[in-house]
Amino acid sequence: MNVRGALLISCGLVSCGLVSWGLVAATPALASVHDILIGLDAKITYDANGQVNGPPGNDAVLIVDVGNPAKPRIRASLPLMNSLLGPPTNLQITADGKLALVANSVVMNQDGSAWKIAPDNKLFVVDLNANPPKLSDTVTVGMQPSGIAISHNGDLALTANRAGKSVSVLSIQNGTVKSLGDVPLEQEAAAVVIAPDGKRAFVCLNLVNKVAVLSIDGQKVTYDKAMDIPAAINPYNIDITPDGKYVIASNTGAGKNNSDAEVIIEATGAHPHVIDIMSPGTGPEGFAIAPNGKTAAAPLLLGSGAKPGDWFKTKGGALMVMSVGPNGRLTPTGTAPLGALPEGIAYSPGSNYIYVGNYVDKDLQVFHVVNGKPEQVGPNIKLPGQPASMRGLAR
Repeated sequence: MNVRGALLISCGLVSCGLVSWGLVAATPALASVHDILIGLDAKITYDANGQVNGPPGNDAVLIVDVGNPAKPRIRASLPLMNSLLGPPTNLQITADGKLALVANSVVMNQDGSAWKIAPDNKLFVVDLNANPPKLSDTVTVGMQPSGIAISHNGDLALTANRAGKSVSVLSIQNGTVKSLGDVPLEQEAAAVVIAPDGKRAFVCLNLVNKVAVLSIDGQKVTYDKAMDIPAAINPYNIDITPDGKYVIASNTGAGKNNSDAEVIIEATGAHPHVIDIMSPGTGPEGFAIAPNGKTAAAPLLLGSGAKPGDWFKTKGGALMVMSVGPNGRLTPTGTAPLGALPEGIAYSPGSNYIYVGNYVDKDLQVFHVVNGKPEQVGPNIKLPGQPASMRGLAR
């Protein structure tokens, strides 16, 4: 979560009693392309005065099987540190479904009776093919790693580092992840996406309202500041169409009840540039493009994270579904109500189901997308914690 310029938060370690929630598979399945990840943060809660920071110790990452897209099932839980504050894209699965990466942006330190945050530099590597899935390694990256991107080929990963003002480059070979160093950007970096052909990456430079363009040659990554692209206020999430033609940066800095922007970028050619700007509504911190590239969706925070006395306070958020035109332009096609503080979002592999996590309500909503309109499938599904982030396979 952004909280309009706040730092990120950390967490601790604890697993969840999943059987009691009725969502876990009886026998853990091996890795498949039907998994999504959900990060749970147990440290941050909300009361009448707003956000309250608490001790670490109970965070987790859920591995959820969506092979039956209308009935997601938790097949494993790992006690990994995870944070709410930051874009909800700090985790991702390789395209073959065998490996997951989870970034921990910050740690929580006790200062008297208060809990304060400090940047971390840890990236967790999870073997999804193990039975049950297990943490296989912890890799050191740049300070405050936030958004993650894994290449379509699965041999390269990047982390956008806010405090580090850099992008960390990592090689992936036979399940082993190794740091290759950092690319300095001179500015805070919140989120990153890699083009499907693996030749470029795009990075949200959130504090200066720009999108950086990185060139990729094998495992060599370089940055040319002259290629920076202007965005709207606080570009905080980013995705790319599966054909690699268009990048969409989701901006969240308008504040209060003001509408935010989606900035559409022509991603090919010698000079990527903005071709359109539209507004989906207020607070699209979560954003995802469907695997088939035909739709995109954003859970809008609206005023669900505001204090009770704020004039723009709302009970919940809203899901906005948009069509992606042949020119990359977004057109709203349908909306649906969401719970309080909706952050993470993911599509099913078939692109016809959408999953959204409501942080305050500790639940998951499942939507079937029919002719561009989201139709909720069944009641909200209770989760064993507060869903702070969500992601599926790399494309």
